[in-house]
Amino acid sequence: MAGLVIVAVAAALALRHRQTPARSIPDIQYETANADRGQIIAKVTASGTVSALVTVQVGSQVSGRVQEIDVDYNSPVKAGQVIAKLDPLLFQAAVDQSQANYLTAQSALKTAQAQEANTKLQYERSKNLLARALVAQSDFDTAKAAYDTAAAQVDGAQSGVALALASLNQAKVNLGYTTIVSPIDGTVVSRNVDVGQTVASAFQAPVLFTIAKDLRKMQVDTSVSEADVGKLQTGMPATFTVDAYPGEPFSGRVRQIRNAATTVQNVVTYDAVIDVDNPALKLKPGMTANVTLVVARKDHALRVPNAAARFQPDNALLRALDISVPPETGAPGDKWLWLLHEGRPVAAHVETGITDGTMTEIVSGDVHENDVLITDMSETPKRRFGFF
Repeated sequence: MAGLVIVAVAAALALRHRQTPARSIPDIQYETANADRGQIIAKVTASGTVSALVTVQVGSQVSGRVQEIDVDYNSPVKAGQVIAKLDPLLFQAAVDQSQANYLTAQSALKTAQAQEANTKLQYERSKNLLARALVAQSDFDTAKAAYDTAAAQVDGAQSGVALALASLNQAKVNLGYTTIVSPIDGTVVSRNVDVGQTVASAFQAPVLFTIAKDLRKMQVDTSVSEADVGKLQTGMPATFTVDAYPGEPFSGRVRQIRNAATTVQNVVTYDAVIDVDNPALKLKPGMTANVTLVVARKDHALRVPNAAARFQPDNALLRALDISVPPETGAPGDKWLWLLHEGRPVAAHVETGITDGTMTEIVSGDVHENDVLITDMSETPKRRFGFF
């Protein structure tokens, strides 16, 4: 009888188990990487343009036809050296005309002064005769008016002389402007005119030459994104390459980080100016530079792959594994990493430091060298079926 009861109970249990829905058991597959020690160099990369430290655009302040050009591309020049001349004929004619006007004004002044002297004598004579009642008051008044008029004419003639002299000086200055000289010692980078060409300076001074002061001292104007500009400091070392010399690095230092922003298609950049020595004159103005700036460096840092630093498991998956979800972190560099310990994920609280884009420094926390970190985890569902 007892045997029949046991058989009945077993059959009931089997039937109940058969009627219970099957449930999914999480089968987790992990991708991992190890923490290690090594070098981390945090860098900022940007593109820039090579230029001379001082570049001067030499123009013409007067209009005219180019009569002579004394320098060409790459010509070395000295400050004050004549580099071009405009046709001076019209300007010389203006000087001659102004000189004649000046002489005429001087002659008019002398005539006015003589007239003043004559009317002054008549006025003094009338004044003495009036005192002795030998002349009518009206005659005295006429003599005085004539004297005052002559004196005013002298003043006008003196103004005419000053105006004529100013015009003469201006004409001479304009004549001097027909001779174009270099304002600095340097090298001619570009020449924009030819002999016989007419330049017009009515609205804007035309640029005839561009002169670089010293091509042995160059600079790179680098466009640094607003996300990276806060990492830069003056004096920071920089390296760069140019397409003309692939694989050959050039070095320099950050001289200035300019506050003026440049916005192109809603992308904001700032100009970090890098000083570069160019003793071999390999670098030329206008070359494109691919710049790397070292913002931080650690030689024996505890580091983890960035994939491990970015990884965050699905909360539902953690609950299925009966693992508590760690609280959120708020401070910069404050993170939860996930270790694989005895086949289960374990949260490790750490403080991160610098990163080179591939590895991230661990400053402090619950991660040590050779720890296995989870970079990804996924569930492969499987079903466990009951027995009959």
